[in-house]
Amino acid sequence: MLPVRLRPAALQELTEAWSWYETKREGLGDEFRACLDAGIAEIGRSPLGCRKVRGEARRKVVRRFPYVLIYLPEPEHVEVIAVFHTSRDPAVWQDRVR
Repeated sequence: MLPVRLRPAALQELTEAWSWYETKREGLGDEFRACLDAGIAEIGRSPLGCRKVRGEARRKVVRRFPYVLIYLPEPEHVEVIAVFHTSRDPAVWQDRVR
């Protein structure tokens, strides 16, 4: 299993999404985080298991929530470049791909 690192922009997106879900219902943010953590664990176990979406960037769909993890598999780790709501313009995260 490879370690998974979140870029600062991805961590900010995670924090904002968690906060938004918590305002909708107490505990919903924690449910979101649990689903996100499950997705993060999956990409750590199988970094090449998801399809490519741009260059070497891959996309893992988050269970139950309209989010995807956009990540780059690296030799020593997996780098999450975006925690992205599926209704947003993908150009936002595409600029983060090398």
